[in-house]
Amino acid sequence: MEKHRIILDCDPGHDDAIAILMAAKHPAIELLGITIVAGNQTLDKTLVNGLNVCQQLGIDVPVYSGMPLPILRKQFVADMIHGESGLDGPVFGPLTKKPENKHAVNFIIESLMASDGDISLVPVGPLSNIGIAMRMEPHIIPKIKEIVLMGGAYGLGNLSPAAEFNFLADPEAAHIVFTSGVPIVMMGLDLTNQTACTMDIIERMEAVGNVAGKLFGDIMRFTYKTQHDILGLAGGPVHDATCIGYLIDPTAYTLKEMYTEIDIAGGPSYGRSVCDFFGVSGKQANSKVGITLDNDHFWNLVEECIRMYP
Repeated sequence: MEKHRIILDCDPGHDDAIAILMAAKHPAIELLGITIVAGNQTLDKTLVNGLNVCQQLGIDVPVYSGMPLPILRKQFVADMIHGESGLDGPVFGPLTKKPENKHAVNFIIESLMASDGDISLVPVGPLSNIGIAMRMEPHIIPKIKEIVLMGGAYGLGNLSPAAEFNFLADPEAAHIVFTSGVPIVMMGLDLTNQTACTMDIIERMEAVGNVAGKLFGDIMRFTYKTQHDILGLAGGPVHDATCIGYLIDPTAYTLKEMYTEIDIAGGPSYGRSVCDFFGVSGKQANSKVGITLDNDHFWNLVEECIRMYP
């Protein structure tokens, strides 16, 4: 089994927490660090959430605080989905785990520059940390093995009619990433919404009977309600976890190569990922876009990761 050396860039966030849970223990992944960005909530809250998840699960991985604001646009958060804390639902004990002193962007740059080109970036929140790192030190770009990200859609948006939250939260950063030339795997809403976590899935993971199963249940019982009430979904999708699932076993996924560009013009489609599904532009594909996944296979991977905890 190929071992993926990754930096997980996230904005915890309920589905981010599941991504952390999966990435930290599976033998297919070597989690070098967790970098935090503002997104689902402000940076002060997403940082605490990331630290709490690591502490609760006994994950001994360095956590770095990153960009507090988008590159250009005005900030907004997804409190309607993730609550006032950004991770409403679970109850955590007193927090003792501390973030590293180094800024997340510096950690990303230094890790890549010291590497042999074998590190993949896995950003599952707004792309602010990655975009700024690419602008600060362009020499990291050829050192990135690939970027496996959650964001965008080739179809409908969820925070505007056109755009998905992560890309709408920082369209300019997404533009930088998609014009970088780095190999990109994009897990957009068209795929991630297929992971709606229904109550039978929640109860199945809780039945594992360990700390990870309990945390999974506490997390997903909250978004089970908010995703249904706001977006009409059957349950809370674990959007970000699809990136980790793909790294563990890509055979569960169907991808399609497309040319993708990000609308940064500022109109009603601001932040939209414009994916050339049928190849009508004649432009060379710059991304592999998730189309479908084997749902049973995916949830088996999630349970496999949960069972790796005591």
